[in-house]
Order: sequence, then C-alpha cells, then structure tokens
Amino acid sequence: MADPVPTQTELIYDGRIVRLEVLNGRYEVVRHADAVAVLALNGQGEMLCVSQFRPALGLTTLEVPAGLMEKGEDPAAAARRELQEEAGFDADLEKLTFFYASPGFCDEGLHIFAATNLRESRLPMDDDEDIEVIWRRPAEVLDELRDGRTVGSATTVTAALFALGRQMESR
Repeated sequence: MADPVPTQTELIYDGRIVRLEVLNGRYEVVRHADAVAVLALNGQGEMLCVSQFRPALGLTTLEVPAGLMEKGEDPAAAARRELQEEAGFDADLEKLTFFYASPGFCDEGLHIFAATNLRESRLPMDDDEDIEVIWRRPAEVLDELRDGRTVGSATTVTAALFALGRQMESR
C-alpha cells in the first residue's frame, strides 16, 4: 500500500515548540524541531548524565546532555552548544546515529553524537534549566532505567547502548 499523500492540512495549534496539524481530516501530526544528544565518556568509562526536572512528566530524569536545534543550526554545532550549556564541556564530536522520536505521530528527529577529548568550556544555561551533572557507568544507567530507580529518555537508552557496544568492541 502506498503512503497516503496529504492533500489537506488543517492547523490546530502553532506554539513555540510544537505545531499540531490534522492531515486529510484523519492523521493528527505533531511538528517538532529536531534535537541532539551527546554521549560523553570519561577515562573510567562512565557516561556523562544530567539530572533535571521535566515539567511534562512532573519528574526528575537522568539523561545525556540534549536539546532542541535552532532553526537552520547544524546538528554538530547544536550538540556542541548543548554539551557546553548543560555540562560545561566542549569536545570533538562524531555522529553515532539519527532516529525519529515517535514516527507514528511526530516528525521530531534525534541526532546522537559521541564526544571525545572533553575539555572544560561553559556556556550559560537556559533560564529554565536547573541541571546536576552525574557520571554513571552505561550498564548502571540501563539497570536504573530497567528497575525504575530512575526515569530517562530514548536518547539516554540509545547512548548507553552505544557506549556498551563500544566497550565490548574494545575488549
């Protein structure tokens, strides 16, 4: 069956972060800017995580540094900016993967980068950010997510799995 081609788009809501449309009177679609996330490992094999309160969940999460891309911003530049804002580091970056957050209803894409050669470099945090930097072994992050000791995001799980994969390759 061929993909349905939208012939009619009805705008329901156009906000600062999301836009809601109904395609062909049937498909509810959230339009959302792409985002970036960064896997940074220290010399002990721990991954850099940030703990922050997420109002949409009403919970504090454990995540890798991440954030929305500005309109027209290069994904690597956005990843570098987020790493500096949220964790106070700059680094050399390597693209790991790209995926869609929830393609059943949302067009947000996620770019995941690996950061190496970490060096201190701080940019001001966004006004609404209250972030604590935490270092955890990738397996520990996955264990905490699995047994419910912490809440994370798809980018955190993806980054931790990439980190474990790299650790296994280096053995």
